[in-house]
Amino acid sequence: MYAIVAGGGKVGYYLAKELVEQGHEVLVIERDSKQCAIIQEDLGDIVMQGDAAEASVLAEAGTARADVMVAVTGDDEDNLVICQVAKKRFRAPRTIARINNPKNELIFKKLGIDMTVSATQAILTHIEQELPTHHLIPLMRIRRSGFEMVEATLNADSPAAGRRLGDLELPEQSAITLIVDADGMPRAADADTVLRPGEQVFAFAPADSEDDLRELLLG
Repeated sequence: MYAIVAGGGKVGYYLAKELVEQGHEVLVIERDSKQCAIIQEDLGDIVMQGDAAEASVLAEAGTARADVMVAVTGDDEDNLVICQVAKKRFRAPRTIARINNPKNELIFKKLGIDMTVSATQAILTHIEQELPTHHLIPLMRIRRSGFEMVEATLNADSPAAGRRLGDLELPEQSAITLIVDADGMPRAADADTVLRPGEQVFAFAPADSEDDLRELLLG
Protein backbone atom coordinates (compact mmCIF):
# COMPACT_ATOMS: atom_id res chain seq x y z
CA MET A 1 0.00 0.00 0.00
CA TYR A 2 1.18 3.50 -0.84
CA ALA A 3 0.00 6.01 1.77
CA ILE A 4 0.54 9.76 1.67
CA VAL A 5 0.42 11.51 5.04
CA ALA A 6 -0.16 15.26 4.86
CA GLY A 7 1.17 16.86 8.02
CA GLY A 8 4.34 15.83 9.79
CA GLY A 9 3.47 16.84 13.34
CA LYS A 10 3.17 14.32 16.16
CA VAL A 11 0.13 12.60 14.67
CA GLY A 12 1.61 12.39 11.18
CA TYR A 13 5.03 11.35 12.46
CA TYR A 14 3.80 8.43 14.56
CA LEU A 15 1.30 7.37 11.92
CA ALA A 16 4.05 7.27 9.30
CA LYS A 17 6.35 5.41 11.67
CA GLU A 18 3.73 2.71 12.29
CA LEU A 19 2.99 2.33 8.58
CA VAL A 20 6.68 2.04 7.73
CA GLU A 21 7.16 -0.60 10.42
CA GLN A 22 4.26 -2.55 8.88
CA GLY A 23 6.08 -2.57 5.56
CA HIS A 24 4.01 -0.01 3.66
CA GLU A 25 5.32 2.63 1.28
CA VAL A 26 4.83 6.02 2.93
CA LEU A 27 5.43 9.64 2.02
CA VAL A 28 5.00 12.48 4.51
CA ILE A 29 4.35 15.99 3.19
CA GLU A 30 5.30 18.70 5.67
CA ARG A 31 5.64 22.48 5.28
CA ASP A 32 8.20 23.11 8.00
CA SER A 33 11.78 22.41 6.96
CA LYS A 34 12.96 21.72 10.52
CA GLN A 35 10.25 19.11 11.04
CA CYS A 36 11.13 17.56 7.70
CA ALA A 37 14.72 17.20 8.88
CA ILE A 38 13.60 15.49 12.09
CA ILE A 39 11.42 13.03 10.19
CA GLN A 40 14.17 12.29 7.69
CA GLU A 41 16.69 11.69 10.45
CA ASP A 42 14.38 9.30 12.32
CA LEU A 43 12.48 7.55 9.52
CA GLY A 44 14.66 7.97 6.45
CA ASP A 45 13.95 9.52 3.09
CA ILE A 46 10.14 9.37 3.27
CA VAL A 47 9.42 13.09 3.60
CA MET A 48 9.08 15.98 1.17
CA GLN A 49 8.75 19.64 2.04
CA GLY A 50 5.72 21.43 0.64
CA ASP A 51 2.12 22.49 1.05
CA ALA A 52 -0.10 19.44 0.54
CA ALA A 53 -3.05 21.71 -0.22
CA GLU A 54 -1.40 22.62 -3.55
CA ALA A 55 -2.15 20.37 -6.51
CA SER A 56 1.40 20.66 -7.84
CA VAL A 57 2.80 19.27 -4.58
CA LEU A 58 0.35 16.37 -4.61
CA ALA A 59 1.25 15.64 -8.22
CA GLU A 60 4.94 15.53 -7.33
CA ALA A 61 4.13 13.22 -4.42
CA GLY A 62 2.53 10.70 -6.78
CA THR A 63 -0.99 11.06 -5.46
CA ALA A 64 -2.39 9.55 -8.66
CA ARG A 65 -1.02 6.16 -7.60
CA ALA A 66 -1.66 6.49 -3.87
CA ASP A 67 -3.97 4.00 -2.19
CA VAL A 68 -4.87 6.38 0.61
CA MET A 69 -4.47 10.07 1.40
CA VAL A 70 -4.40 10.92 5.10
CA ALA A 71 -4.59 14.60 6.05
CA VAL A 72 -3.62 15.16 9.68
CA THR A 73 -2.52 18.79 9.83
CA GLY A 74 -3.75 20.89 12.72
CA ASP A 75 -6.13 22.85 10.50
CA ASP A 76 -9.53 21.41 9.54
CA GLU A 77 -9.82 23.59 6.43
CA ASP A 78 -6.44 22.45 5.15
CA ASN A 79 -7.33 18.81 5.74
CA LEU A 80 -10.57 19.26 3.82
CA VAL A 81 -8.85 20.89 0.84
CA ILE A 82 -6.08 18.29 0.76
CA CYS A 83 -8.52 15.39 0.71
CA GLN A 84 -10.79 17.03 -1.85
CA VAL A 85 -7.93 17.72 -4.25
CA ALA A 86 -6.60 14.18 -3.81
CA LYS A 87 -10.02 12.67 -4.52
CA LYS A 88 -11.35 14.96 -7.25
CA ARG A 89 -8.18 15.65 -9.22
CA PHE A 90 -6.04 12.57 -8.59
CA ARG A 91 -8.82 10.02 -8.01
CA ALA A 92 -7.42 8.84 -4.68
CA PRO A 93 -9.55 5.79 -3.79
CA ARG A 94 -9.60 6.59 -0.06
CA THR A 95 -9.26 9.84 1.87
CA ILE A 96 -9.03 10.18 5.65
CA ALA A 97 -9.09 13.54 7.42
CA ARG A 98 -8.32 14.56 10.96
CA ILE A 99 -10.82 17.05 12.34
CA ASN A 100 -10.42 19.14 15.47
CA ASN A 101 -13.97 20.51 15.62
CA PRO A 102 -16.53 17.65 15.70
CA LYS A 103 -19.14 19.99 14.19
CA ASN A 104 -17.18 19.91 10.93
CA GLU A 105 -17.69 16.17 10.50
CA LEU A 106 -20.98 16.41 8.61
CA ILE A 107 -19.51 18.99 6.22
CA PHE A 108 -16.59 16.69 5.45
CA LYS A 109 -18.97 13.79 4.77
CA LYS A 110 -21.17 15.86 2.47
CA LEU A 111 -18.12 17.00 0.52
CA GLY A 112 -17.04 13.43 -0.19
CA ILE A 113 -14.33 12.72 2.38
CA ASP A 114 -14.39 8.98 3.06
CA MET A 115 -13.53 9.01 6.75
CA THR A 116 -12.97 11.55 9.50
CA VAL A 117 -11.16 11.06 12.78
CA SER A 118 -11.89 13.35 15.71
CA ALA A 119 -9.94 12.92 18.93
CA THR A 120 -12.31 15.41 20.56
CA GLN A 121 -15.37 13.31 19.66
CA ALA A 122 -13.71 10.06 20.70
CA ILE A 123 -12.82 11.40 24.14
CA LEU A 124 -16.24 13.03 24.54
CA THR A 125 -17.98 9.74 23.75
CA HIS A 126 -15.98 7.91 26.42
CA ILE A 127 -16.77 10.63 28.95
CA GLU A 128 -20.48 10.57 28.11
CA GLN A 129 -20.61 6.81 28.60
CA GLU A 130 -19.53 7.34 32.22
CA LEU A 131 -22.05 10.09 33.00
CA PRO A 132 -25.34 8.69 34.31
CA THR A 133 -27.09 12.04 33.77
CA HIS A 134 -26.29 12.16 30.08
CA HIS A 135 -28.73 9.73 28.52
CA LEU A 136 -28.24 10.20 24.78
CA ILE A 137 -24.83 8.80 23.89
CA PRO A 138 -23.32 8.77 20.38
CA LEU A 139 -21.87 5.28 19.95
CA MET A 140 -20.46 5.40 16.43
CA ARG A 141 -20.56 7.25 13.14
CA ILE A 142 -21.68 5.39 10.04
CA ARG A 143 -19.03 5.87 7.35
CA ARG A 144 -19.97 7.89 4.28
CA SER A 145 -23.57 8.42 5.39
CA GLY A 146 -23.78 11.24 7.91
CA PHE A 147 -25.68 8.87 10.24
CA GLU A 148 -24.79 7.82 13.75
CA MET A 149 -25.87 5.16 16.21
CA VAL A 150 -27.00 6.52 19.58
CA GLU A 151 -28.11 5.05 22.88
CA ALA A 152 -30.72 6.48 25.23
CA THR A 153 -31.77 5.21 28.65
CA LEU A 154 -35.42 5.94 29.30
CA ASN A 155 -36.62 7.16 32.69
CA ALA A 156 -40.09 7.50 34.20
CA ASP A 157 -40.42 11.06 32.89
CA SER A 158 -39.50 10.16 29.30
CA PRO A 159 -42.14 11.32 26.78
CA ALA A 160 -41.66 7.96 25.01
CA ALA A 161 -42.14 5.75 28.09
CA GLY A 162 -45.30 3.65 27.90
CA ARG A 163 -45.90 4.40 24.22
CA ARG A 164 -45.85 2.16 21.15
CA LEU A 165 -42.89 2.69 18.90
CA GLY A 166 -45.25 3.05 15.94
CA ASP A 167 -46.94 6.01 17.63
CA LEU A 168 -43.74 8.02 18.00
CA GLU A 169 -42.97 10.70 15.44
CA LEU A 170 -39.29 9.95 14.99
CA PRO A 171 -37.12 12.46 13.11
CA GLU A 172 -36.97 11.83 9.38
CA GLN A 173 -34.72 8.91 8.36
CA SER A 174 -34.38 7.81 12.00
CA ALA A 175 -35.09 4.30 13.27
CA ILE A 176 -35.08 2.55 16.64
CA THR A 177 -33.71 -0.92 16.01
CA LEU A 178 -32.95 -2.54 19.38
CA ILE A 179 -34.23 -2.42 22.95
CA VAL A 180 -32.35 -3.75 25.99
CA ASP A 181 -34.50 -4.15 29.09
CA ALA A 182 -33.51 -3.42 32.68
CA ASP A 183 -32.26 -7.01 33.08
CA GLY A 184 -29.93 -6.67 30.10
CA MET A 185 -32.04 -8.75 27.73
CA PRO A 186 -32.17 -7.47 24.14
CA ARG A 187 -35.23 -7.55 21.91
CA ALA A 188 -35.85 -6.40 18.37
CA ALA A 189 -37.96 -3.28 17.98
CA ASP A 190 -41.02 -3.02 15.75
CA ALA A 191 -44.09 -0.80 15.49
CA ASP A 192 -45.88 -2.63 18.33
CA THR A 193 -42.97 -2.44 20.77
CA VAL A 194 -43.91 -0.55 23.93
CA LEU A 195 -41.06 1.44 25.46
CA ARG A 196 -40.63 1.20 29.23
CA PRO A 197 -38.66 3.19 31.81
CA GLY A 198 -35.22 1.76 32.52
CA GLU A 199 -34.79 0.35 29.02
CA GLN A 200 -31.90 1.19 26.75
CA VAL A 201 -32.95 2.29 23.28
CA PHE A 202 -30.56 2.02 20.34
CA ALA A 203 -31.33 4.14 17.30
CA PHE A 204 -29.86 5.19 13.96
CA ALA A 205 -30.36 8.82 13.04
CA PRO A 206 -28.84 11.62 10.96
CA ALA A 207 -26.24 13.46 13.01
CA ASP A 208 -28.18 16.71 12.71
CA SER A 209 -31.34 15.10 14.18
CA GLU A 210 -29.76 14.30 17.54
CA ASP A 211 -31.48 17.16 19.39
CA ASP A 212 -34.92 16.19 18.05
CA LEU A 213 -34.37 12.54 19.01
CA ARG A 214 -33.24 13.54 22.50
CA GLU A 215 -36.36 15.65 22.96
CA LEU A 216 -38.61 12.81 21.82
CA LEU A 217 -37.03 10.11 23.96
CA LEU A 218 -35.95 12.06 27.03
CA GLY A 219 -37.75 15.39 27.03
